[in-house]
Amino acid sequence: MSVPGIVDASLDGEEIAARVSLGSDDELFITPTRTIVYRADGLLSDESADEYPHDADRLTISEGRRKTKFALEYALEGEREFAVPAKKTDDVLHPVLAGVLNGNGITDPGETVVKTYRFSELTLIVTSDRLVKHIGGAVWDGDYEEYRFEDVTNLTFEDGSVATQIVLTVDGRPQRIKAPNEEANDLRERLQRALFDYHDVESLEEFNLTVGDDEDEAATDEGSMDFGGGVDPLDADPPEPEDRETAGTGDAGGTGSADPLADGAADDAAASGSASTGAAAGSGSAAQSATRGATGDGRVDAGSSEQSRAETGSVFESASDAESAAEATGQTQRPPTETDPELLERIESLEAAVERQSEIIERQEETIEQLIAELRQGR
Repeated sequence: MSVPGIVDASLDGEEIAARVSLGSDDELFITPTRTIVYRADGLLSDESADEYPHDADRLTISEGRRKTKFALEYALEGEREFAVPAKKTDDVLHPVLAGVLNGNGITDPGETVVKTYRFSELTLIVTSDRLVKHIGGAVWDGDYEEYRFEDVTNLTFEDGSVATQIVLTVDGRPQRIKAPNEEANDLRERLQRALFDYHDVESLEEFNLTVGDDEDEAATDEGSMDFGGGVDPLDADPPEPEDRETAGTGDAGGTGSADPLADGAADDAAASGSASTGAAAGSGSAAQSATRGATGDGRVDAGSSEQSRAETGSVFESASDAESAAEATGQTQRPPTETDPELLERIESLEAAVERQSEIIERQEETIEQLIAELRQGR
């Protein structure tokens, strides 16, 4: 693809590492040292090309419903920002952040940024040589952590119901990172692939076996302790088995005392049994009396049914009278058969006026759509 002349003039011999379309003819160009935002001619602005160096101390983004603002903070120039359509946020963030890492000397020449992940205030950047982690409101600033793949000796994943925990062992210390399950699989695959390529292994088991051998041996050597053979065990003089049996027999013989409350408990049980028998008899007599009461009340009044039939018949008669009256009225009302010529002429003139207005509205809609498109592109 061709590069706009105004952008080509500002490159100064640099190569374009990446370019992102922002909609219409607007584009974003990434070079090793800066980001160039190109705006084409439009109703609201002229053609322009703004440059943003990559040696920024801080990068923040502010996402809106239609636009996302990128703010780069510099030590001398202060803060500078540009806006892109909201749907282009991830496409723009990845190359811009890669340029900022390169501009601040965090990544080495030839090191590539594989993927950028944002989980609320956690930003993870997977490169070909390391994993960069930043926590905070900004996407990146000087307060970050990095884990070089050359120092990683073990990698495990702990699955959870909501998030997956990534455990990296770096210099003998485990580093735990949580990622939501929606993107955990993608992060796992890309991180493993980058780590395996760096150490030239094919699987996680092979990585943990080959790279983690030295660390495991060192941990084993440090964990073993030699107490030596110069200390004799203490003589506790334990009792003989015969003595233990004699002591146990003596204790068991002294447990033959009787319980003085046993007779009283038996009497209470007998009394409770007789009480329950009496209660059962009382409940049976109550059930019989309830049955007699129900039989005496279950009578139906035959006279009430005849009265309801008479009322229903009167209702049907009144409804039929109303229907016959409505039919008689409908026969007398007839729609007019003739149309007023003057009315037809007025309708035709109104239709012509509506067509003219529709054409004007269509042209206005095209102009409004163009304005909206330019506003969404951050102009």
